[in-house]
Amino acid sequence: MGYVSLRTLIGDLTLFDEAREIVSLEWGWVPARQPTPLLLDAVEVIREYFASGRISKSVPLRPKGTEFQLRVWAAIEKVPSGRTVTYTDVARDIHSGPRAVARACSRNPIPILIPCHRVVGIEDLGGYSGEGGCETKRTLLDLEGVYTGKNSKDS
Repeated sequence: MGYVSLRTLIGDLTLFDEAREIVSLEWGWVPARQPTPLLLDAVEVIREYFASGRISKSVPLRPKGTEFQLRVWAAIEKVPSGRTVTYTDVARDIHSGPRAVARACSRNPIPILIPCHRVVGIEDLGGYSGEGGCETKRTLLDLEGVYTGKNSKDS
């Protein structure tokens, strides 16, 4: 497994790859190791995201999860930058319930690239499992130009 760390406005992040696919993005710094070409591409994608709020290039992802989680994450990947959907919207699309969708979002192993921060509650931001919780979710949505105002449960 290869990995590379980078500094971002939401803290240090480390990307992990396995068999030429990104399998994880975690908060924290891991000491340097020779990054693979895929990891270098993924770093550029993340840097572009933090510079513009958009991702214009994709990298191969292989999140590890249950069949249900994979369905939720696939649905979330379709949400464009600068837009949000509710847990209920995703649940309706995959014929499930919003709480199950929220649980799957909380277990997303590749946040930002699988943009679970774009999934919100009907009346508030919902939660966010990344470091910084809802404040990080708000920062990511603000970066994308999504108004988050006072609709967060931690405002």
